[in-house]
Amino acid sequence: MKGKLKSQKRVFRHGGWNNMTYVDGFVIPMKKDKVSTYKRMAIFGKKSWMKHGALDYFECVGDDLRVKKGMGQGFGKMAKLKNNETVIFSFIVFKSREHRDEVNKKVMSEMKKHMTKKDMEKMGEMMDMKRFSYGGFKTIVQA
Repeated sequence: MKGKLKSQKRVFRHGGWNNMTYVDGFVIPMKKDKVSTYKRMAIFGKKSWMKHGALDYFECVGDDLRVKKGMGQGFGKMAKLKNNETVIFSFIVFKSREHRDEVNKKVMSEMKKHMTKKDMEKMGEMMDMKRFSYGGFKTIVQA
């Protein structure tokens, strides 16, 4: 495996070079002054998803959201961002859709045990769930 990228080692370890993964993706409009609070929550999420078998976990905050000519509408317009908001782009990698379902079931069970009503209220203060976007994706090209 010498000379291979870290991501290639990970994919090989989890089922061979031709075995594509499955990704849950999220686009989350977020109040700028709530990003550090969200990050603390995301660290708990990362620990839970990885403990229960996710292959990788990413939480990314918008940095360069300017729309360049010919590059579509941009995340800001897509997420209908307000002046005091940015966007969180998140994704979690799994072996397959079935594996995702198994892992998510365990994670949701764990979160129900640990999250209080106050925690849920904090989430609602951080983000507008009506503009929260989520989807499950089959990987078609992978490094």
